[in-house]
Parts: sequence; C-alpha cells; structure tokens
Amino acid sequence: MAEFKTTEDTLKWLAERTQEAQKEKDQQAAKAPVQMFLPGLEEAMRAMPNHIARSSLFAPVARGRKKYHDETPIVTRADVIMTYTGAQLDEAQSDVWMQLVFLARNTPLGEPVEINRASFLTAIGRKVGGYQYKWLHQAIKAFTKATIIIVAKRSDGSSKYHIGHTKAFHMLSDFDYNENTETYTFTIDPRWKALFGGQEYALIDWEKRLQIGQGQDLAKALQRLFATSNESPQRYDLNWLKDKMQYTGRQRDFKIALDKALGELKRLEIVTVWRIERSTKGTDQLSVSLLK
Repeated sequence: MAEFKTTEDTLKWLAERTQEAQKEKDQQAAKAPVQMFLPGLEEAMRAMPNHIARSSLFAPVARGRKKYHDETPIVTRADVIMTYTGAQLDEAQSDVWMQLVFLARNTPLGEPVEINRASFLTAIGRKVGGYQYKWLHQAIKAFTKATIIIVAKRSDGSSKYHIGHTKAFHMLSDFDYNENTETYTFTIDPRWKALFGGQEYALIDWEKRLQIGQGQDLAKALQRLFATSNESPQRYDLNWLKDKMQYTGRQRDFKIALDKALGELKRLEIVTVWRIERSTKGTDQLSVSLLK
C-alpha cells in the first residue's frame, strides 16, 4: 500500500480501490452465463422480481408517445433505489418481459434463447399480424435500449446488491431477428439473477391475467403488485400508489379507476373486498383482501 500524508488521502485511495473492485465484479457478473432456477414457475405462472413489480418501471400508462426518462429516480419502496433511462414502459410490455423470462427459464442467463414471433404473440394473448409484429419488435428494442441502476438494501440499511453503476444494465443484453425464419434470438443479462435471488419474486397467475378485460391495464398492474406479498389484507398509501401507476389525473378520478380495476380482479377471483380508509398517519390508503 502506498504512503499517504493525510487521512483524507488514505480514504480517497480506499474509495477508489473499492470502486475499481465493484467495477470488476459487475463486469465479470455481466459476462458469465448463470443458471436461474425459479421454484413455482410452472406453465400457468409468470415471474417478476418484487423490486420491479413494486416499482413504476412498468405502469398502466396510455398508449402513444411515452415519457422519456434520463436516469430518473422511479417509484419504489424504501428498501431499494432505482433509476431508469429509456421510454416509459407500459403494462403490455410487462407481458412481453414476463414471457421472455419464462421462455428463458431453462437456459442459463447470458446465453441466447430463440423464439418464434407468431407463437410468442399468441402466448401473450395478442393477435398475429403486421401491426402486432411491429409492436413486438418495438417492445424488444425498448428492452435493449432501457438501462437500470439499482441498489437493493438489507433490513440493516447495508447494500444487498448494486447493479448498473459501472457497467450498463439493460433489460435485454441484445437481440437478433431472422427474417427468413421469423424468429428472435435474445439474451438476458446474467445479473438479473440477483433480482430474482432469495425467491424475491412475484408469481403471477398467467391464465387469469390473460382473462383481464381489454382496457383494464390498471387491473393488470395491481395484479402484479398484489402478487409480491402473501399478506391479506394488503395496504398501500394512495398517493404512493397513484405515483407508482404514473396516474396524472385527479385523486378522485384515480379512486374511481381503482374501483373499476378492483372490480375486474374480483370477477377473476383474485381479490375479495377492498376499501379506501384513513391510515394511522391520517392519509388515504387502499386496503384490499386477496382470495386465498
């Protein structure tokens, strides 16, 4: 170790060494293929890391031109810090992402997976045709452009994992489309294993999800959120929930939209009862009971 004149010089040197070590660790983790085993991920289920499902990375935003984020802090819980660069992802794109993860479940992350685009669209409940092919292509492109920086914390406040600061962390490392076979080959960054680690992921009932009515994206987003916890009832601060859903309208309109979405989830026997109540902090919160 080199000699230092002051304590400040020593601390600076240690910080630089720590940063270099983290960079090397991040780069190596992004290269080495790793097997990801997700217990419970059967044919009728799909999976999403809890930190992603609880965040505003995917949101039931209106179709059309999306808001663009540039290392924007996105809505999450207190145990994680996440910034995102890319166009806002919508609820339909969350279906694409979950299906990609499902199809990659038996292939080590970091190794290519091939899919047929027509079969893929059918599997996520969409029609097959020119417009849908274009939509799917744009969705997959968005995942390769999107970059995330995420720091997950333990209960004592220490860092559990820290991804994306020293090497770009994309939702998809890359993809390739073969026009002759009409197939995509895609690769998922191996570092996604950290987000799925410790069984910290939601299992989404895929059959019920495909039955959610058209135009009910808020119901789909709530289904993902509710799947992150086994508690019943679950309670969510209404202002936090509104921000997470990227809802820009009035609070009273959001309450109406919530009631409609929860009615759809009740029809599918996902939730039973719900109400807006006052929390111990004196703010509005959603309390919802799930069907066990």
